[in-house]
Amino acid sequence: MQQDILINWSPQETRVAIVESGAVQELHVERTLERGLVGNVYLGKVARVLPGMQSAFVDIGLERAAFLHVADLHGSRPHEEHGNGRPGQPPVPIEKRVFEGQPLMVQVIKDPIGTKGARLSTQISIAGRLLVFLPQDDHVGVSQKIPHEQRDALRSRLQALVGTPATGGGGGFILRTNGEDASDAELADDIAYLRKTWSRIREAATRQPAGSLLHQDLSLLQRVLRDLVTEETQTIRIDSREQFALLQAFGREFMPQAAERLALYKGERPIFDLFNIDEEVTRALGRRVDLKSGGYLIVDQTEALTTVDVNTGGFVGARNFDDTIFKTNLEAAHAIARQLRLRNLGGIIIVDFIDMQREDHREAVLAEFRKQLARDRVKTMAGGFSQLGLVEMTRKRTRESLAHMLCEPCPCCRGAGQVRTPRTVAYDILREILREARQFNPREYRIVASPKVVELFLDEESQHLAGLSDFIGKPISLQSESSMGQEQYDIVLM
Repeated sequence: MQQDILINWSPQETRVAIVESGAVQELHVERTLERGLVGNVYLGKVARVLPGMQSAFVDIGLERAAFLHVADLHGSRPHEEHGNGRPGQPPVPIEKRVFEGQPLMVQVIKDPIGTKGARLSTQISIAGRLLVFLPQDDHVGVSQKIPHEQRDALRSRLQALVGTPATGGGGGFILRTNGEDASDAELADDIAYLRKTWSRIREAATRQPAGSLLHQDLSLLQRVLRDLVTEETQTIRIDSREQFALLQAFGREFMPQAAERLALYKGERPIFDLFNIDEEVTRALGRRVDLKSGGYLIVDQTEALTTVDVNTGGFVGARNFDDTIFKTNLEAAHAIARQLRLRNLGGIIIVDFIDMQREDHREAVLAEFRKQLARDRVKTMAGGFSQLGLVEMTRKRTRESLAHMLCEPCPCCRGAGQVRTPRTVAYDILREILREARQFNPREYRIVASPKVVELFLDEESQHLAGLSDFIGKPISLQSESSMGQEQYDIVLM
C-alpha cells in the first residue's frame, strides 16, 4: 500500500504523519523541550539494588532514577551465554553483578512513562542506516523480516566485511531490513561509521562524570529517513526550507535512496491541512470513533490496560442481524488496528467485538484483525476469542501514547472522567458544617463554592440550609467563586 510522509516543522515541535490512501495511519511528535530518550547512552551510577525484584535503580541525571532489570544486563539475552558462562543456566543474581555506587554504561530502551522512570539495558546497540552495531558481542545476524532463503548468503557477506578481532574487526552486527540490497561498499561505510561512533562513546565515558549523556539518538527528522521510510513510501514532504536542506544533506550521506524522495512543500495551506490531519488528531484524543457503516468504537485508556468496545450504532444495512454484526466487526478490525497506531497505544489491550454466533464469522474477524496488526511496525501479539468473547492482545510500548503526550488530567475530575453532582457536593458541605459546629463556636459560617452549588443552596436546597442554620444556632452565608471546580469548596469560620 502506497504511503506519503508529511513533516510539519517548527522551532518548538516536529510532527510527522504517515498517510496511506488519504488516511492518517501514524503520528509522531517530538517537542524540543521533551525529546524522547530511547537509544541514548549514559554513564550512570547504581543508586540502589533490589534483590527481591532482581532490579536496580540507576541515576543517569534525570528527575527520576531509571530502572534496570537483571534480564537487561549484558549476558542475559537469549543468544548470549548466561552470566555464569554456561549456556542454559539461570542468570547470576543481580546483587552479585552490580553494587551501589558502581559506574555503569547504560542505554535507554523505554522512555519514562507517567510515574515510571526510564528502563535501561547494559546491552548497548547503535543503529545505523543498514546495520545495528552490538559492540559488546561478536554475533552476526540478519533481520527476520528478510526471506529465510537469503539470510545465509547475507550473513556470510556481512561476516566477511566485519572481520574478526585478529584482523582488526570484531563486534556484533545485525543487518536491517533496508540493507537487504545494499552493496559491500555501503555496508562497509556503515560499519566504519558505527565503529567510529562507538569509539567516541567509549572515549567520552573516560572523561565524563557519572550521570552524563554519552550518545544521543537521532532526532525525529533524521529517524524519518532511517526508520519510517519503506518501499511503499512515495514522497517525504517537509514544510521548512532550512530543515529540508539539512535533512537532504544528512540523507545524501547516510540514506541516499530515502533522500531521493524528499520534497520541499511550498503550498500556501499548512501541510497538515492537506489530509485534515489536525482533525484526525482531535478525534484520536476522544473516546468515540465513528465507523463509516454507522457503528462506532469506544476507546478507554487506563493505567493498567486499554479497552476497545465495538457497537453497531445505527448500522442496519445488512440482510440479517448476523450479517450486520459480522460486517461491523470486520470494519472495526481495520479501525482498531489503525487507532492503535495513530494513538500509539501500548501494553495490554482488550477488544470487545460484538458477539457473533457463527464460528466462521469469528475466525474471519480474527484473521482480518491479525492481518491489520501485521502492518504495524511495533511488535503486537493477539490471542483468540476468550470464553467471554473478548480478544486479548499486547502492543509493545516504548514511548508515551498520543493522549499522554498532548493532554493532561482534567483539573476538575483529576482524570476520573466524572465529577460529583452539585447536590452531592451540597450535602457534603452540610455535613461538614455540622461536624465543625460540634468543635468550634464561630460567629458565622461562610460557604465558598462553585456557582452551581451556590445556586442550588439559593433555590432547591435553601430550606435544608435554613434548617441547619436554625439547628446549630449560627448564620450561614454564601459566596460564589467562579474559579472553583464543581467539587471544590471551602467553609470559612467568621
